Amino acid sequence: MRAIVCEAYGPPDSLTEQDLPVPEPKGTEVRVRVAATGLGFVDGLMIQGLYQVRPPLPYRPGSEFAGVVDAVGPDCSTLAPGDRVFGNAPGALADFVCTDAARCFRTPDALDDASAASLVVNYPTALYGLRDCANLEAGETVLVLGASGGVGLAAIATARAFGARVVAAASTDAKRAVAKGAGANATVDYTQPDWRDALRACCPDGLNVVCDPVGGDVAEPAFRSLSPGGRFLVIGFAGGTIPRLPLNLALLKRSSIVGVDWGGESRAHPELLGQMLGDISTMIDAGTLKVAPVSARPATDYVTALEDQLGGRITGKLVLIRPHGTGT
Repeated sequence: MRAIVCEAYGPPDSLTEQDLPVPEPKGTEVRVRVAATGLGFVDGLMIQGLYQVRPPLPYRPGSEFAGVVDAVGPDCSTLAPGDRVFGNAPGALADFVCTDAARCFRTPDALDDASAASLVVNYPTALYGLRDCANLEAGETVLVLGASGGVGLAAIATARAFGARVVAAASTDAKRAVAKGAGANATVDYTQPDWRDALRACCPDGLNVVCDPVGGDVAEPAFRSLSPGGRFLVIGFAGGTIPRLPLNLALLKRSSIVGVDWGGESRAHPELLGQMLGDISTMIDAGTLKVAPVSARPATDYVTALEDQLGGRITGKLVLIRPHGTGT
């Protein structure tokens, strides 16, 4: 099988494509013929050795996949060859991947492979942050920073599913249009010096929650815009710098700053992944959660795709499609 391998930390063009043996499923494992691989900003950092977790070299990047079960181990009774599934496993940027059946989930009938491959990281992050950390209620207003990215669009979709009003903040007309198309009620341009004035006009009843996967210079103005009792969700730092929020603001605003580390939470409590993705699938089947469009690229363009991801030229979740996969 063909697989992408990181033999030394470096830029995307340092990755190599190699012929490797097709893995054999053991025990309760399944082998999946990969149709689509989801990639996040984190993947681009990891191949450069810039992420907080540094996999031992060599390693195979990619962890989110969708496809069809190709074979099952002798002790697997929950899935069978031919089942459409999505899930996560190391080395998903390959023709085949083996993982325990507990980390594979049946693909909702309404989704194609590309959309299913976008579910595993971004949507649990959004649901964990908005539902479990922020206790979001219907009728509240949510500001989503970096709204056209994979996490941003998942946050928009999830907030809308809970009956919240969403204001999407992004840097270009095109990115704001993507966010609006994904369900945002209003948009603001946070590159403008007066963007908080525009935000106030969008939030006549106050701002209750901020979802921040960006960090950098936009974090403090967003936090200052919260209403008393608001919740600021720290999700990531795609902007490149970690903000230093003055804690007196949290005191004066009676607001909370909450770290949303879904990866850490799911590693500490592995059983939560199945529960969370089960909840997400139920919401999709019920029609309450509308999965946002993805940026689908051919898997052969993995170098350019990762470069565009790191350069901020991707809107939505980046998904690489293999020849037998289905896009959007």
